[in-house]
Amino acid sequence: MMRSTLALFLLCGPAAAAGTISGPATVIDGDTIEVHGTRIHLYGIDAPEPAQSCETAKGQEYRCGRDAALALGAHIAGALVTCERREAAAGRVSGLCHAHGEDLSAWMVAQGHALASRHVPAAYTRQEGRAWATRRGLWAGTFEKPADWRQDRRRIEASAGASTAD
Repeated sequence: MMRSTLALFLLCGPAAAAGTISGPATVIDGDTIEVHGTRIHLYGIDAPEPAQSCETAKGQEYRCGRDAALALGAHIAGALVTCERREAAAGRVSGLCHAHGEDLSAWMVAQGHALASRHVPAAYTRQEGRAWATRRGLWAGTFEKPADWRQDRRRIEASAGASTAD
């Protein structure tokens, strides 16, 4: 019994070393999932934050961050998700993740639910261009880039904190 456990451990070793993780996934937000307790940022994309709002072409506000997370959740529902680790960004685990044989980052950008990251050369810019040209998702209205939205929130929180310290 101990030999078979050791053999199983040795067989799993290379996959673990390569940084591949597979299993059912829970959606955290539009560009983050959790597989077996590990939070993984989808490689090469940036989706709106859950509290972020955008506007439709008719000027109606909607929660685009929530919609991005719901779309990702519906797309991977019940699927086995496999992620290959990529470089860690800002202390986060990043992974190239697939479900249904499809790159989840490419799907999110193609549907207009996320932007191609400019920190990853040429990753997903073609899908983003098509989403923009066909006015899919975010591109159907107006929105603030998620990175700019986060930066604005940090600035607001910092100034609010400085006001209360006075």
